[in-house]
Amino acid sequence: MMDVLNLALPYFGLIFIGFACGKVKSLPESGLAWMNFFLLYVSLPALFFRIMAKTPFEELNNLPFVIGTTLATATAFFLSVGTGKFLGRLTMREAGMAGLAGGYGNIGYMGPGLALAVLGPSAAVPTALVFCFDSIFLFSIAPLMMALTSADKRPLLPTIGIVIKHILLHPLIVAAYLGAAVAAFHIQMPVALDGMLLFLQNSAAPVALFALGVTVALRPLGRVPWEIPGLIMIKLLIHPLIVFGLMLLLGPFPPVWAATAVLLASLPPALNVFVIARQYDSWIEPASVAVLLGTFVSVLTLTSVMYLLKSGQIAFP
Repeated sequence: MMDVLNLALPYFGLIFIGFACGKVKSLPESGLAWMNFFLLYVSLPALFFRIMAKTPFEELNNLPFVIGTTLATATAFFLSVGTGKFLGRLTMREAGMAGLAGGYGNIGYMGPGLALAVLGPSAAVPTALVFCFDSIFLFSIAPLMMALTSADKRPLLPTIGIVIKHILLHPLIVAAYLGAAVAAFHIQMPVALDGMLLFLQNSAAPVALFALGVTVALRPLGRVPWEIPGLIMIKLLIHPLIVFGLMLLLGPFPPVWAATAVLLASLPPALNVFVIARQYDSWIEPASVAVLLGTFVSVLTLTSVMYLLKSGQIAFP
């Protein structure tokens, strides 16, 4: 258990340091703009590019794993939409945002660093696959739901075209498929360039976790809507259980791959849930509450999953 705490505490410690700084120091939220730009367009793309580029291309071709993890995320998403719709009495537009809170984990900021620290370098490929295909699903379904429920109705085909464009040009997705191309053609990276990318890769997790803590601190904790506890339960408990079942059903997979899928499914709601809610001006304050409470509750649930994986109490054939 001490080994697990030694792995988990630096991650949550950075979040709470950022949270404390955000509460103590009165700086405008606009000050995070360049930090968020650095994460989204520089350090995280470097991380995913190096992961994909240094992986034998044939290891990336695992369709059953992609189907299992993406199906689990889609199931958690639609369960959360139903929870928001029927428990929270939300509109369909608001329920779409609630679906993100229950299905979209912090796979960008926390996922890569945590998976590699807990499970080792063998977790790199499944982490990249989960990130890419979960992101493709969620970045597709959210804009489509917003377009279909908007008061200002837009033609469906142009909306689909915009969604596809956003997916193809998303910096993390671009980095992943460029890295896959490097792996496929066995391109050797220049030493100096690879060294620079390594510096950027190593900065991704600490900067992301600190920024997450600051951003959560700047969000006011208002009334907790009825649907929030249900959404947090779906994200932190039901989603990993669905993944566990699908890994057994569709496998066998390498044990590290299955463990990585369960670990990533156990992550708390992503900060991007709030960002997307604000972008579409829908369910903004509850999204902030879901991210804040989900992050705090995950200190217990995520640490427990890490312990069960490290101790072999969650094992795969």
